[in-house]
Amino acid sequence: MNSLVKWALILFVLVSIILNIVLIGIHSGRAPKCSAQRVHPLRGQHDERSLVFADLTQEEYLQVQQYMLKQKDLDISTNQITKPSKNFLFLIDLSLPKKADVLAYLDLETGRKPVREATTVVFYGARGYIKEYVVGPLPNPTYHRDVTKERYKMDLPITARTVTIGEYVLLFQFLEMEVFSKLRVLMKESFDVSGHEGLNAFEQMPRGVRSGDRKTWISFFRNMNGMYIHPVGFELLLNHESVNASSWRVERLLYNGQYFDTAEELQSKYNAGSVKKIVYKKGPNYGSLKPKHKPLQIGPQLFYAEGKRYSVSNNHVLYLDWSFAFGISSLTGMRVFDVRFKGERIVYELSVQEAMSVYGSVTPGMMMTKFLDTSIGIGRFAHELARGVDCPYEAEYVDTYRYIDIPHPVRFRNSICIFEHNMGQPLRRHFSDFFHNSYGGMVNSALVFRTITAIGNYDYMWDFIFYQSGSVEAKVHATGYISSSYLVEGSLKHGHQVAENVLGNIHTHFINFKVDLDVLGLKNVFQTKDMQYVNMSLPWMPEHFAMVPQLVEKQLKTEQEAALRYDTKTPRYLHIASNKTNRWGHQRSYRLQVFSFTGDHLPENQPEERAMSWARYKVAITKHKDLEQTSSSLYSQNNIWTPAVDFSTYIKDDESIEDEDLVAWVTTGFLHIPHSEDIPNTVTVGNGGGVLLRPSCCCHSCSLCPGQSTPH
Repeated sequence: MNSLVKWALILFVLVSIILNIVLIGIHSGRAPKCSAQRVHPLRGQHDERSLVFADLTQEEYLQVQQYMLKQKDLDISTNQITKPSKNFLFLIDLSLPKKADVLAYLDLETGRKPVREATTVVFYGARGYIKEYVVGPLPNPTYHRDVTKERYKMDLPITARTVTIGEYVLLFQFLEMEVFSKLRVLMKESFDVSGHEGLNAFEQMPRGVRSGDRKTWISFFRNMNGMYIHPVGFELLLNHESVNASSWRVERLLYNGQYFDTAEELQSKYNAGSVKKIVYKKGPNYGSLKPKHKPLQIGPQLFYAEGKRYSVSNNHVLYLDWSFAFGISSLTGMRVFDVRFKGERIVYELSVQEAMSVYGSVTPGMMMTKFLDTSIGIGRFAHELARGVDCPYEAEYVDTYRYIDIPHPVRFRNSICIFEHNMGQPLRRHFSDFFHNSYGGMVNSALVFRTITAIGNYDYMWDFIFYQSGSVEAKVHATGYISSSYLVEGSLKHGHQVAENVLGNIHTHFINFKVDLDVLGLKNVFQTKDMQYVNMSLPWMPEHFAMVPQLVEKQLKTEQEAALRYDTKTPRYLHIASNKTNRWGHQRSYRLQVFSFTGDHLPENQPEERAMSWARYKVAITKHKDLEQTSSSLYSQNNIWTPAVDFSTYIKDDESIEDEDLVAWVTTGFLHIPHSEDIPNTVTVGNGGGVLLRPSCCCHSCSLCPGQSTPH
């Protein structure tokens, strides 16, 4: 009997184990269901006309590439390691149609769909210039036209090109042969490396001091986590102006604060003991982002109790009373179009334009550095977002395709995320316990449209936020690693020491946004509002005076009048207003509220300043023109002294901005003086800026105002 019970128990345990394995297998194949299905219907319908703004598809990229390759007179290559002396198809991107054509298509029944076209950029190394072409119509191209002069009013020299993968390959081969092979003893004793292996290069930009220069100071860092904060104290100046690598040469070297003309001179003096040597000392890996302490438990998570209140179809988003189209430019980054609230178009285009930094240092690698990220490609570096860190697990993720410095279009999985979340404070509320016992409040939930771009050392988190109140916010936060330099005499005038022999260099962050507001149509004006104290006699006591705040309103009439410089006091309220009024006679408008802590702009007498002239202005208002599409360009970095786009020329003609289609160019950012808390890297808290677009006097009556609260 005991034996029978024993075998029965064994059989029962085996059956239980097998059954559990089967059940686990069945359920593990199912996707986790965290959020409920949508309970309430969407308030609007998706509109396929948003595709007029859509990024190029993988098929369209390939169609444009194949068309360009068939044009034998262009003689171009798509090989990623094409030499600078050859002709290379560097970029394919969407060519935005004219605004008037788009509005006719979106708003008029008789409007035709604009022709879909692409922009291509070809680096003609064999001919000594750069060309931009518009290729169309898509999906089956039959024509291309040179638009270089039309867009830039100048020829583009080949020295204005971005450094390509093909040029980098030759550059590192050159450094190995002409520098590292001649400094093997120094490299081993000072840095414990063999040749260039174990060291990473970081380039100074711009590449020289005058137009035509292509002379780059290259700093070297240890090949460790967060290489940007591990400088070794070795820099060199490479002249690579020629498209033929055989003509390249090293012009100067810097070792531990001392300059040398050649690698041979440096090694000779090193061997002779006439230089102050850097002695290798293994240091801690303080650049690692691995947490030192494991979190005790998982933090709060996003959950949609009644399903998502937004929907994404193609490149079109619906959220409560909002709708908009979206995309990513390889050069300028994320952008939204045709932004509507309760069916009314508020914004035609809201887009990132440029991210610029100016650095200070006593060593050449950082001394002249002025980074203009569009010249590398802001959107180019919008990589996959990490669920639960970069965006909530339950966010909607969107893939994108890009073609820049590659042989074929590349898919970037989950490079955009969209989610609604509680902003952490009520949108509005009031508790009364004087004459009434009551409470009224409204949850401040908002939709976030996000990308994060990792451009070298810095990561920029870009958010467009859509609030229930009818406001839109464009916001940026910076994280990633600071740029650093090796600590030498005089360094502390340009920052703080953040690690052993490491200086965190002082630098600025300037960010430019384009805000093409259409408030109740295209006939808008620019208004400013502020306050002043007025000494007033009291009506009931005429002999007594008091200083009383008074409203000051002004309408600015020309582009130069509306170019509000950072170094002057600007009115606190800035409005793009329509000529229509609400029921109380006030013009319906949107306010531009800028949040910024920028450093000082580069003085205008500096030769590089024209390439970043947009940063002179907190806000600049211009009359819309299709040929004034961006405030910067692909060529600003490497031809910074003769920029293809000089934003100041947009306002030089001082056109009227009364009852016109207006565009606001908004600059924000922050000054960064690095400190020890920037190790291992910079946190987003407090490091950012943005602009909030707020409806003002837009409501005809209280019942039509957005986001009315309901008593609880």
